[in-house]
Amino acid sequence: MTTRPLSEPLPYHRLSRLATSHRWWHPPVGTLFVAVVYMTATGLLYTALDAWGTRRGHPVSADGWVEFGPLPDTAVELLLLALATPVVLLAVRWIGRRPAGTVSSVTGRLRWRLLFLCLLTALPVLAVVMGAMALLPADGGVGFRWAGWTAFGPALALLVVLVPLQAAAEEYVFRGWLTQAVGAFTRSPWPALVPQALLFAAAHGWGTPWGFADLVVFGVAAGWLTWRTGGLEAAIGLHAANNLLAFGLAAATVDGLRSDETAADSTWPVLALDVVGVALYTTAVLWLVRRRGLVRTAAPAPLLPVRPAAFGGPYGPVAGRPATPPRAEGSAQGTSLPRTYRGAEEQATGHGAV
Repeated sequence: MTTRPLSEPLPYHRLSRLATSHRWWHPPVGTLFVAVVYMTATGLLYTALDAWGTRRGHPVSADGWVEFGPLPDTAVELLLLALATPVVLLAVRWIGRRPAGTVSSVTGRLRWRLLFLCLLTALPVLAVVMGAMALLPADGGVGFRWAGWTAFGPALALLVVLVPLQAAAEEYVFRGWLTQAVGAFTRSPWPALVPQALLFAAAHGWGTPWGFADLVVFGVAAGWLTWRTGGLEAAIGLHAANNLLAFGLAAATVDGLRSDETAADSTWPVLALDVVGVALYTTAVLWLVRRRGLVRTAAPAPLLPVRPAAFGGPYGPVAGRPATPPRAEGSAQGTSLPRTYRGAEEQATGHGAV
């Protein structure tokens, strides 16, 4: 049975209902598609790399996989995670029957300026938090040992390119696809935000209860910011800044990239500091979006042919009011969705790598 698209403005977690041919089975089938295609693609690529490494004579680790070295292994892991982004975009377009950009934001695209501002906001906040973490007693009594510029320089250049791709991919899966998949069935954002946070924490493996709680807090905060700002930019900025600093610190430390420790292994002091950092970042982003008046919702446009209106140009009247052309990003009116969608006038009010 085809579900008629909703006429009221839709927040981010409800954007799967924008599709004019939306059906109840689109979200679950799309979720299965994302899981199967991603696991198949990464499995094939990793198997090919393993076979190539074996022929080149690279050593084999205890778990049976070929080791290329700390930096190449890190690059491979980041690239494999980054593959999730195109898989999600394909699921939104093919299974969800809507523009792929609607998983990025309510405007139908990624708002690059907002993403850049969020990244600049997150970097100093998280740098202070991680500096405080560095003062905590190290496990085993081993402290920081500088790796030298010969090792750190190339590693940093590689991380600056790949870490944002990896962080964005995880956001597109958890705060993007999963949030909108569950949001198709619920008006309240919380039934959509909590499950994705739990799955996000579980995907990082089980380390300590504090580490699991740390990841859940991160996932809930990133999900709430996504709903509150109408897009993934704030979550990507937070995630990318966190992972750049965490991987950068590991690369600056002798054998730091060889460590298997992740955010899942956090202790309670790390959890406490992370909560403070996430709270400060969230407060800063809320202040930022209040000043910019970001669009937070989108609504389906009329399915009739567009005709010139008496007021406001060729966009036609909406909800009994003269329509105005979509404004530039940052305006409280209009979105830049494709012609089949119309922006709603609603103003925004007010560790380890993950």
